[in-house]
Amino acid sequence: MTLTTTLDVGRPPQQLRPDLWLFPPNRDSQGGSAWWLDCDPEPVLIDCPPLTQSTLSALETLAAGRSPRILITSREGHGRLRRVQERLGWPVLVQEQEAYLLPNITPLQTFAESATTASGLQLLWTPGPTPGSSIVYAPAPAELLFCGRLLIPLAPGRLGPVRHGRTFHWPRQLLSLERLRAWIPSDALPQLASGSALGALRGERLVPFSGWQHVMDVS
Repeated sequence: MTLTTTLDVGRPPQQLRPDLWLFPPNRDSQGGSAWWLDCDPEPVLIDCPPLTQSTLSALETLAAGRSPRILITSREGHGRLRRVQERLGWPVLVQEQEAYLLPNITPLQTFAESATTASGLQLLWTPGPTPGSSIVYAPAPAELLFCGRLLIPLAPGRLGPVRHGRTFHWPRQLLSLERLRAWIPSDALPQLASGSALGALRGERLVPFSGWQHVMDVS
């Protein structure tokens, strides 16, 4: 019996651009969003999508014989990562403070302050939402910033930080936002992709860079 025989069929990911797919909300991650970025030589899955037959089939098709990497932006993006990774065998990269939450994942790689993938994607440690929260910047030609739970949807065209009961450390989250502002190249205008639930965007999926700047002045 294969793993997929016990799974829901589910829905496939939605293709938003030639290089970008968005998976359905993952109820195992508080309705969070997982993304696939097709980049060479190493495409990436950012956070864990729902564990369904459609998800696994889509990932195998999107990989197209390559060896992708799974990037986890926070403990709230884990979902049922162990079972997804068991099926696919892809390496996982996570900030070191949250590696202990994934004891059965192999291969598992960690980073401290920052990391760069084989395809040139840049990861930055942004603690606050969780101890090991991070973001992923994909420079040109992709020009995308995967925000994890650091910036979440507030309204159509707007992302911002939100303090709630699961927030690890609010002052550190605000410091992380300042660090992120200085870290992004001054001439970059990436579209923003949140790892949170996207309902507040009212059908939008990506937010323009100006939607982040609008809410950056928080106190």
